[in-house]
Amino acid sequence: MYCMGIDHHAQYSQITILDEEGREVKAGRVFNTRSEVKRFLEGLEDVEAVIESGRSSYTMVDLMEELGVRVKIANPSQVKAIAKARIKTDKRDSRILAHLLRAGLIPEVYRRGKGNRESQQVLRQRVFYVRMLARVKNRIWTLLAQQGEEVRERRAEVDLPPLNRSRYNGKNLGERSLNGQDTVHAGTDHRQAA
Repeated sequence: MYCMGIDHHAQYSQITILDEEGREVKAGRVFNTRSEVKRFLEGLEDVEAVIESGRSSYTMVDLMEELGVRVKIANPSQVKAIAKARIKTDKRDSRILAHLLRAGLIPEVYRRGKGNRESQQVLRQRVFYVRMLARVKNRIWTLLAQQGEEVRERRAEVDLPPLNRSRYNGKNLGERSLNGQDTVHAGTDHRQAA
């Protein structure tokens, strides 16, 4: 069995492969594409890999498993040999990960299923868009609040949808906004009556 340590980055990974005796069989920097990784693994069978948990580590985990490699995901805060190293390089990190895997000393993290990860991505994107919408709304209301009284009064001439019209009907919108009583946070309406 071969033990592979992967120091994963967004564009490339530094990979070190050791045999059962701990001798380095292959090492190198590989771009994170299916064709490059497949070419790097040519001629090797029965490979087990370890990668530190990170922002895009599941992309590499999925790719490795498609290529027939068993993968463990290490907890980076508990991989003390790498965390406490004085000289940190990608090559050293991948070699240390491979040696730790060979010795059976990998502190693994909980591994989420693909469906769970996809749902989480959707939820994170939704939260991002809701927060952006709230920021834009707050900015608009702040700008309106900073205008003169005639601009705030002309706001009544704008054809608002019924929900918004009933919410913002009142001449003291600017005063409420300036006093911090009229703000929207992350899609939730926290308005107080003036």
